[in-house]
Amino acid sequence: MKRGSRKPSKPDPDPHGSVSNSKGGQLSDGASMAAATAAIEALPMFRDVPVPERQLLFLKKCQVCCLHFDFSDTLKMVREKEIKRQNLVELVDYVQSGSGKISEGNQEEMVKMISSNIFRCLPPGSHENHGLVSVETEEDDPYLDPSWPHLQLVYELLLRYVVSTDTDAKVAKRYIDNSFVLKLLDMFDTEDQREREYLKTILHRIYGKFMVHRPFIRKAINNIFYQFIYETERNCGIAELLEILGSIINGFALPMKEEHKVFLVKALIPLHKPKSISTYHQQLAYCITQFVEKDHKLADTVIKGLLKFWPVTNCQKEVLFLGELEEVLEATQAAEFQRCMVPLFRQIARCLNSPHFQVAERTLFMWNNEHIVSLMALNRTVVLPIIFEALETNIQAHWNPAVHGLTANVRKMFMEMDAEFFEECQRQHAEKQANAKIAEDQRKQTWQRLADSSVEDQMG
Repeated sequence: MKRGSRKPSKPDPDPHGSVSNSKGGQLSDGASMAAATAAIEALPMFRDVPVPERQLLFLKKCQVCCLHFDFSDTLKMVREKEIKRQNLVELVDYVQSGSGKISEGNQEEMVKMISSNIFRCLPPGSHENHGLVSVETEEDDPYLDPSWPHLQLVYELLLRYVVSTDTDAKVAKRYIDNSFVLKLLDMFDTEDQREREYLKTILHRIYGKFMVHRPFIRKAINNIFYQFIYETERNCGIAELLEILGSIINGFALPMKEEHKVFLVKALIPLHKPKSISTYHQQLAYCITQFVEKDHKLADTVIKGLLKFWPVTNCQKEVLFLGELEEVLEATQAAEFQRCMVPLFRQIARCLNSPHFQVAERTLFMWNNEHIVSLMALNRTVVLPIIFEALETNIQAHWNPAVHGLTANVRKMFMEMDAEFFEECQRQHAEKQANAKIAEDQRKQTWQRLADSSVEDQMG
């Protein structure tokens, strides 16, 4: 179903045990069914009531904000929607200003109200084809949730509550618990990027403030990645989750815990497998590079992991891999380079000869990196024999002039590194070519003798 024609998501049952009225709103236990059909009365502003009464007013505003409306119909219950919006604005201002400490009971009610609004069934994704309309994702406009004007205020309230210096983490963790975090992570699958940005900021702040939740959050994100890689390959929030992880990885203490290394091998490196990697590759490459910069010994593991998932037929994906490989090599030390250089340069040789000029060109750009060139120079007796044939093939036969010119520059660079060894490689290559020509001639002669023998048998 196309995003523009989606039906609004149905709200989850109200946590206060509220009931729906005939106009689509919901009321809490304290309201009767008769009041359910009546218009919502506006509440006074915080500044208009005495300080001792503000906690009760805070509670009432939370109850009003638990009401749900159909935002797909802009002409329906306009007044009631505006009253809810005004109350949300008031709640945000109250929490942000720190004008009064919120009681524990009101904190609980506020988190319940926030949960009631943001934890909902998401509409069908653009990738889901229900047989009604053909899916043309690239032509679709970005999905914009019609309820966002209210949702944004709810998210802003949650953010202000989490970051407030008046919020005691020991008290708040009773309401911002594991169940709440899991539901928050489920919302990352929304196609509305504005909502994902808020979720990213809020989850990052929760990770920073609630230390007790940190292992659980990492494990929960890990599980989302597993499901994405091995089951669905569908989740809109992978890039945002990786952004959070990039910051988390940057703060890892050394020596790095074993669980973090397992996460790298089991979750981050396999994220190179899905076809949709282009939507989150920038964030993934940052996380991978952060690991190598934190612990240089992981370079060998990362490079071999990249080679394991190297694309075979997707040239655009291959260009992404080459860019990431250069970033990793930039942070790689000589000892780790030597452990993986043979399989690495076998792959680079294949990329050099790619008929897709962007792949070949991106590979040759690696020789513009001084650190990578220095690693090659130190190990030229291993590297050059592996790629020499690929370089010669490009010089003789590659169709793209830019690739031809860059190859000539690389060839000249190796020649200047060690002219004597370069000549030896050239001699071995010429000898190999001559032997291949002899073998080819012998093969042709053998087939010719077989053909002649077959003709003689038929005539005889």
